[in-house]
Amino acid sequence: MKTEIRPSTLSSEPGSLSLTEDANEKFGRVVRRRSFLKGMGMATAAVPAAVLLPAGALFTEAKAHASEPQHGGKLSRGDAAILRFLAAVELIESDLWVQYNELGGVNGGNPAYIAALQNLDGDMPQYISDNTDDELSHAAFLNAYLESKGEEQVNLDQFRTLPSSQATGAKQIGRLTNLLNLNVDLSWYTRYRSKENPDLGATFKGPFSITNEPAIPLNDTDTPPNTAQPAPPVTPAARRMQAIANTAGFHFAFIEQGGSSLYTTMALKASDLEVLRIVVSIGGVEVDHFSLWHDKAGNAVAQPLAGLVDPETGLTFPDLNAPATELTKTNLILPEPCDFLKQEKLPPCSVIRPSLTENGGAVATIKAFTDDLLFAGQSNEFFHLVRQLASEADAAQREL
Repeated sequence: MKTEIRPSTLSSEPGSLSLTEDANEKFGRVVRRRSFLKGMGMATAAVPAAVLLPAGALFTEAKAHASEPQHGGKLSRGDAAILRFLAAVELIESDLWVQYNELGGVNGGNPAYIAALQNLDGDMPQYISDNTDDELSHAAFLNAYLESKGEEQVNLDQFRTLPSSQATGAKQIGRLTNLLNLNVDLSWYTRYRSKENPDLGATFKGPFSITNEPAIPLNDTDTPPNTAQPAPPVTPAARRMQAIANTAGFHFAFIEQGGSSLYTTMALKASDLEVLRIVVSIGGVEVDHFSLWHDKAGNAVAQPLAGLVDPETGLTFPDLNAPATELTKTNLILPEPCDFLKQEKLPPCSVIRPSLTENGGAVATIKAFTDDLLFAGQSNEFFHLVRQLASEADAAQREL
């Protein structure tokens, strides 16, 4: 809509100029200055457009520019690669969270598993359902955005071939991910309590090991669905189910801390401002998820659950508060300030870490998921595809 420019009546004092008159006076001064400069051989001086417009029109013009679409074109090759990989990761995360939700969410179908999860926190079913909804929304949005830009979407349906749990509550459909036996990396627990940074060469070990342990019930014989789950659990069946729920609690945090680093790393590669906005906005939710699950995981290694032993695998969840140290204390869930950049005289800073491509990028994420046994049983074709998507995302460079 064309803006009508009218003389301003803001000032009615004798001798004062209206905004229009003031602009005309400024224009006259600029013309006189330009003539002077031209006479000195400096004819390149230009008349600023701003002085030709009254203040109201300037505001209208600035507002119009601010609301103009800035990102209507195609994506750069790098931005498309970033979003495709993130879409693949969100599909993978959606698959594992759907499995957790079927058994332990608000409408989950396994009462004993739900009760064991609630020993970690009474709201665990709601948190699981909300996290599931978030990941599903991320996957759907990223694929829809890619399509809106004329880019190929990511579809992993052909790889939904892994078996489901046979326990009450689980749907018998093909899965992308394996939750039936996991090696959960717990180095994040120590890393975020440390004053050191993996991006500067520090290495970390977890406070204990979770190896070849299920994170969901396997079947009703192994874990009867109506077993009572007091805290601490008493019967072997209850201890087995609690160990599975505890493993899930640590696995939740493992998955989401990886997403926190991944989105931080990918943001550094994005070129288009709208793509950057997408990456940092979804990444912020991944950080929120990690903070939540970090807190709940600690309840598995604090009283009254601490000391639990899985009667089937022998996995022990130690009491990390006996004695409590800076690297084990369960309520120290906020990132400890650490060395951040390779510059002298900079103080420690509380940050997401790692955030370098080699430690927190796409290839590193797929390696971590693979080491976790999340893809145990997947086909060579699946590994080829996700590794290719990861390599292309890591190769993206910001175009300025």
